[in-house]
Amino acid sequence: AGGGGRAARQPAPAGLSRPPPPSRGPAMFRLVLTTALLGSAAAFSAAGPSAGRASLRMSTAEASSAPAVVDDVTQCIGNTPMVRLNKLTEGMKATAVLAKLESMEPCSSVKDRIGKSMIMEAEQRGDITPGKTTLVEPTSGNTGIALAMVAAARGYDLVLTMPESMSIERRVLFRAFGARLVLTPAAKGMGGAIAKAEQIVSELGEKGYMLQQFNNPDNPKVHRETTGPEIWAQTEGKIDYLVGGVGTGGTLTGSGQHLKPLKPSLKLVAVEPVESPVLSGGKPGPHKIQGIGAGFVPGNCDQSLIDEVIQVSSDDAMAMAREMALKEGIFCGISSGAAVAAALQVAARPEAEGKTIGVIIPSFGERYLSTMLFKGLFDEVSAMKAEEV
Repeated sequence: AGGGGRAARQPAPAGLSRPPPPSRGPAMFRLVLTTALLGSAAAFSAAGPSAGRASLRMSTAEASSAPAVVDDVTQCIGNTPMVRLNKLTEGMKATAVLAKLESMEPCSSVKDRIGKSMIMEAEQRGDITPGKTTLVEPTSGNTGIALAMVAAARGYDLVLTMPESMSIERRVLFRAFGARLVLTPAAKGMGGAIAKAEQIVSELGEKGYMLQQFNNPDNPKVHRETTGPEIWAQTEGKIDYLVGGVGTGGTLTGSGQHLKPLKPSLKLVAVEPVESPVLSGGKPGPHKIQGIGAGFVPGNCDQSLIDEVIQVSSDDAMAMAREMALKEGIFCGISSGAAVAAALQVAARPEAEGKTIGVIIPSFGERYLSTMLFKGLFDEVSAMKAEEV
C-alpha cells in the first residue's frame, strides 16, 4: 500500500517440507468428534455409504478429553468434518468423493481460518495492537466476515472494501460485527476493491494496516498447518485428488504444501469460472461465482503445485449447488457447486477408478439466498399466501 499506511510483512514462504503436527488445543474437540463419527479406515473404503456406521458413538475416553468450554470463538475454528457424497457419485469410477465441510466453521466459511491466522500472526509479531490499529481489507465477502468476527473478538476497528455485486447477506454480516463497509463499482471487480483499500490505509497513516489476503503468507500457512493435516488424518492418507476453487489460492497452496510431500502422486485440481479463465491463460471477465475468479493470479496461488485447472460455468456451479442440497442434504454456496462439479468430472474418468477425491466446500448456502442461486425459490416463497385454518 502506498502512503503512510502499513501492510502485512511478506516473509519468505515456507518450503514444501512436512510441518510439525498442529497443537492439540481446544479446537481439537471437533476433530475428535469427526473422527468418531467417520469411524476408522472403513469410512474411506469401498464399502459404500454404510461404511463406518458401527463407529458412530464417541468412546468415554474421547468424550472426556474434549474441552467443555473454549476461551473465545476463534478457538472453534478448524477441524471440520469430511462427508462422503452418495447420490451424486452413483456410477462414478472413483471409490469416494469426500466433501470437506468448511461451511461448518463458526462464520460458515473456509475464510475463518485465514481471518484468525492473519490477525493473530500479525498481533504476535507486534505489527498490530487491539484498540489502536485499524485493520483494512478488500474482500469478496467471506474473508471480510471472518475478519469482522475475529476483529470483534480481539478488539480491532475494521474497514472492508467490497465490489457492490456481492450478496446483500455479506453487507449485513459486516455491519452486524461492527465493521465499516465501503462498496466499489462491480465493473472493476476485486481490482477496484483492492485499490480502494490501499487508498484508505494510506489515509489512515500509521494507524492503518492492510492484511492483504491475496499475498499474505499467513494465508497459505494456516492451511499448511491445519487444513492439509486434517485432510490427511481424516482420509488416513488415502487422498488421491484434492479439488478446490481458487480465490486467493491459499487453501489449495497451503494444503498442497502439506500433502504433496507426504504423497507425491496426489493431484491438486484448481477450479475457476469459465467466464474468467485467468489461471488457464485467458482474460478476466464478469461471472457469478462469488469468492473465486478474482480476475488475476493471486500471489498466494503457487501454480507449480497445481496439476490441472478445470473451468466451470456460473450456471453449472449454481445448478450443482442446488443439487447438493436436494440430493446430499448439504447446503452450500455457488463456489462450492463449482468445486463439486469439477470433482465429479474427475470422479467419472477411467483413471479415477479406485481413487479417493477430496473437495473443499468453502461456504454455507444461507449466505446466497438473495442471489441468482436461490432467486426462483425466493420469488416462490415470497408469493405464498397463508391457508385458512
